[in-house]
Amino acid sequence: MVPEATGHLRILGLKADEAEIYLDLLSSGPVPPDRLAAATGRDPGEVRRVLSSLAGIGLAGPADGPGSPMSALRPEPVLEVLSRQREAELAAARAALTRLYERYRRQSARDLADPMIEVVSGTTAAERVQQLERAARTEVRGLDSPPYYADADANEIELENLARGVRYRAVYGRLALERPEYVAENILPCGKSGEEARVLPEVPVKLLIVDDCAALSGADRTVLLIRACGLFDALAGLFDMCWQVALPLGLADDSSGPAIRPSERRLLGLLAAGLTDDQVARVLGVSRRTMFRYLENLMARTGAANRFQLALHATRNDWLPVDPQPGVSPVRSVPL
Repeated sequence: MVPEATGHLRILGLKADEAEIYLDLLSSGPVPPDRLAAATGRDPGEVRRVLSSLAGIGLAGPADGPGSPMSALRPEPVLEVLSRQREAELAAARAALTRLYERYRRQSARDLADPMIEVVSGTTAAERVQQLERAARTEVRGLDSPPYYADADANEIELENLARGVRYRAVYGRLALERPEYVAENILPCGKSGEEARVLPEVPVKLLIVDDCAALSGADRTVLLIRACGLFDALAGLFDMCWQVALPLGLADDSSGPAIRPSERRLLGLLAAGLTDDQVARVLGVSRRTMFRYLENLMARTGAANRFQLALHATRNDWLPVDPQPGVSPVRSVPL
């Protein structure tokens, strides 16, 4: 069983035992449930129950008709449905947060003395963001997308916090990766200093959560400062959901073995994140022709006839990043 494959299936909505038994079935080939239970050391009743569940969603079925050994079925149609379900969950969370924000905004309009929610505008917005981040003790979490509060791309406060042991987790929207200067001056230095970074095609809100005491959300020169309350819990939950479904970025990973160079890993990571060829070339600081030459060299070395085959090879050989944190499911890799 490939360890990260279990995480890929779980992030799509399968339970742990369903993911593991589906992979066991892939390894064994068609097999009666009791024999699969004996081979894996599981309870036969549990195996039959899970196989029934897998059959219900289209991932398993009798190999040669009713009563024959169970076999793993092709996953593509089911994975498309599961992916859309997770996307729908994220959209529902975004809508719920918007409704919750509006409710709290109406409440704060009635009670201007409420210290839990504060609107900060103008030049003081960036100062409050920096002040709050500088006070972090254990962890800073963020959903990152332009426009930004500060004029400079570099984040010296984050680098200082990382140096003193503050954990950073960031989910970048794809728009952030389309700015080569932001990647070079912010994302790469922070990643090399220990930031854990992931990417989504789009983040639902701009968000900075410092420890478990305060959150900042907003855009341009106006931010909403939220302290411990129901809205803060909703924002923290939204970050957790985005973190679970996002793809590890891995642009700052320079630990590649001899099979792939760090620059090639960054190329694969940017393509997997959904950037266009032109955007990837700009972020890498090379011409489109040079970027294609890098890609053709990778395909030639792996024997891949197209990008999909290259993506499969990269996944099987751990060239695309997976989550290094114990207890957190890796996310699925996507075709390049």
